[in-house]
Amino acid sequence: MPEQARKPGSVPVIGSAGPNGWHNEARAAGPGVTIGRSGASAGVVTYVGQDYWPHNTVLYVTDFRGNDPRFCCYWLGTLGLARFNSGSAQPSLNRNHTYGIKVWLPPSSEQHAISNLLGSLDDKIELNRRMAATLEGMARAIFKSWFVDFDPVRAKAEGRPTFLPDDLAALFPDGLEDGGVPNGWKLMPLSSVGEFLNGLALQKFPADKVEESLPVIKIVEMRSGPTAKSARASLKVPIEFRVDDGDHLFSWSGSLTHCRWTYGPGALNQHLFKVTPRSVPGWLLYEAVEHHLPEFQRIASGKAVTMGHIQRHHLDEAQVAVPPVACLHALDSVLSPIHERSFRLELQSRTLTALRDTLLPKLISGELRVADAEQRIAAA
Repeated sequence: MPEQARKPGSVPVIGSAGPNGWHNEARAAGPGVTIGRSGASAGVVTYVGQDYWPHNTVLYVTDFRGNDPRFCCYWLGTLGLARFNSGSAQPSLNRNHTYGIKVWLPPSSEQHAISNLLGSLDDKIELNRRMAATLEGMARAIFKSWFVDFDPVRAKAEGRPTFLPDDLAALFPDGLEDGGVPNGWKLMPLSSVGEFLNGLALQKFPADKVEESLPVIKIVEMRSGPTAKSARASLKVPIEFRVDDGDHLFSWSGSLTHCRWTYGPGALNQHLFKVTPRSVPGWLLYEAVEHHLPEFQRIASGKAVTMGHIQRHHLDEAQVAVPPVACLHALDSVLSPIHERSFRLELQSRTLTALRDTLLPKLISGELRVADAEQRIAAA
């Protein structure tokens, strides 16, 4: 970092701002930075690029003393603010413990350059998230219309337009059988269209070295990926219990949820299923689990045990309508690309997130200059 940036000074937002820099009273402004005050969010820093509504569980940084707000957000995120716990049983950030922190700050021009560079990565990650969510919503809506409500079949049976292209509409029959499914389709249990492999008690496979191990995938890892706090398992875990990108995971105990894994190699812990399709496309099984998930959650919540769960027979009882092979193959050409595009966006976001997390501390500390970081991004 240039010499003029190496002059020590009070933190513009914390040290010199004092109580006027951080607020926890009700106010609305933008742009700003929020810092979690308690619980699991204590010390979590978030940039708010527009007007926001206040909440008393966060601190609001509103006076940046002429510094770039988004740069300050990135910089605050490198300070490990969660360590300034007030000492209470519930983790709580005490802002008074942070005012005396001394830091090195780059000049405004470099702050803006760092902010723009890292911000472009975060903007792309957020755009990917929204696009993936939109695609998932499309796939879910189409699945419900075609495989649950049978809208094209009912429309044809009643002489109404299907609002589908002719070649696609022709794939659907024009009537329902006595069981309520389209003519020629079959109702099949989830357990027959997919294999639900339960994970292992991975404490039986302890890791000797982190670099020669796999992260243990539990419910928390399903939500946000492995972290430094994740348990590790040795490479002796049987191959069928290893997880890789694209695998469909389903937690059947505790917080019932499912996901398409996008965080690289891992090991499947107990209380999780690795779901593998049998004779049907992966998207059909994924959407069928998604469709039945609210009912599974209801069953689990009704159990008088510490951790609610479902049992194997619930997979037998949950059914999905499966069309003939030729029809299924044609419908696959519509839904498979939607799922694949969403999956690729999630994978790209993982790569961008890892790149951002690598560059951030190096840029903030001055170890890496913006021009060099831009070259790394271009090569990624």
